[in-house]
Amino acid sequence: MTTAWVPCDASAVAMGADAVAAELEVRGVTVRRNGSRGMLWLEPLVELETEAGRVGYGNVTLVDIDRLLDGSLRHDDTRCIGVVDEHEWMARQHRLSFARVGRIEPTDIAAYREHGGLVGLQRALSLEPEAVVAEVTTSGLRGRGGAGFPAGIKWDTVRKAPADVKFVCCNADEGDSGTFADRMLIEGDPFTLIEGMTIAAIAVGATEGYVYLRSEYPHAIRTLRRAIDIAYAHGVLGESVLGSGLRFDLDVRVGAGAYICGEETSMLESLEGRRGEVRAKPPIPALEGLFGRPTVVNNVLTLSAVPMVLADGGEAYAALGVGRSKGTQVFQLAGNVARGGIVEADFGITLGALVDDFGGGSASGRPVKAVQVGGPLGAYLPASRFDLPMDYEAFADANAMVGHGGIVVWDDTMDASLLARFAMEFCAKESCGKCTPCRIGSTRGVEVVDRIRHAPDDDARRTQLVLLEDLCTTMTKGSLCAMGGLTPMPVRSALEHFPEDFGIPADDAHEAASEIPESATVTTEGARP
Repeated sequence: MTTAWVPCDASAVAMGADAVAAELEVRGVTVRRNGSRGMLWLEPLVELETEAGRVGYGNVTLVDIDRLLDGSLRHDDTRCIGVVDEHEWMARQHRLSFARVGRIEPTDIAAYREHGGLVGLQRALSLEPEAVVAEVTTSGLRGRGGAGFPAGIKWDTVRKAPADVKFVCCNADEGDSGTFADRMLIEGDPFTLIEGMTIAAIAVGATEGYVYLRSEYPHAIRTLRRAIDIAYAHGVLGESVLGSGLRFDLDVRVGAGAYICGEETSMLESLEGRRGEVRAKPPIPALEGLFGRPTVVNNVLTLSAVPMVLADGGEAYAALGVGRSKGTQVFQLAGNVARGGIVEADFGITLGALVDDFGGGSASGRPVKAVQVGGPLGAYLPASRFDLPMDYEAFADANAMVGHGGIVVWDDTMDASLLARFAMEFCAKESCGKCTPCRIGSTRGVEVVDRIRHAPDDDARRTQLVLLEDLCTTMTKGSLCAMGGLTPMPVRSALEHFPEDFGIPADDAHEAASEIPESATVTTEGARP
């Protein structure tokens, strides 16, 4: 009997995967639902089991099913991609966090074990808590949500903090434009996140955990809740984790769509039932977090790397990547790109390799003009910077940030002045309103960018440029969190690399950029943990 794998990921469902799966079942095919392989330009990607492996067929619709089942579709080179695991787009990646995504049914815990799941948790249970933290510290794992703060240092702070109750909170409020890795991992392999959070709890002495998951992800919410129920039934969660006598309870809390809740303290406020609003620091959440107790706050990709760190050892993980950027990152290609999707690779891969080699350039076929890396507050980088390695420090030196790994592509029809305006407008709409530089500065920023774009002459434009730079410096240095502090980054990068879009002579733009003081840089710690 034929067995077909049809993705249940939201991206595939949006392209008709449920209807394809239902029709295949009517035809007597054994249908199994997997997470997406991340080749989003081919969704729904249907895989048929063969002696050679699982052979993939892209963009399958109801009208293709006869040809799919009689074998004739296999001779269509534009539709049949061969054995999926051997496809060059997959084979060139180094999948650790996404190792099981697309290969198993998301809530099949037996398959999760068969593919290496729970090995890291079992090892963690055999170690003392400080040894678990030491492995994470040795690995060099840093926050994948954008902050890049060393996870081991955060965990050790929570471990040493005295308290009657401690928490582990996962921030899955994935609000950055062009990012979808958190959603795809939760929909495709939720047990990896559950395992990572349980290891964190063992390491720091926490007994309760929460996943703060955005309401815009209904498929992820359902999948994760089902996986948590299964984990309880199999003793992975509850009163005695895998029979260890250590308790860890985990629950899902659904956010209400506020971008600011990607910032860790705003998320904690929301979890406590209050309006999502930034807290002043200190105290830091590691000492006084959820309900005033010591709390580990990490994002999905950070916690999902932990099982591999414990399974293979911190040194093995630290051997991957470059410099202080250890391990792999899950990059997300979106926007005007020919092959959008998920690419997991070691840190150090160049921006050009991701956009041109994996992404295939622009979907429109026009030259790529710019990419924005790190979400709506990240810098716009021109094609001339495609030699830049994906590395926290290299990006910081280029006045940019890796962030959550999202890469949004634009072709040469892009207007950088409109995107700079959007950055200020976005901040004005999403600001929690607690601090004046962010709340008022972004509103004034929209007005100033408009005056630059419509200035009657060069003298008037130069006057507004000086005002915009003063405003950016105030927002960078005076905002309570990275929401206001990072908003100037896309504005400044647009002015630096694409001054002609503002009607500015290149010399004027470079002169303005050279006057930016080094003290104007802002830390991204706690931005989107």
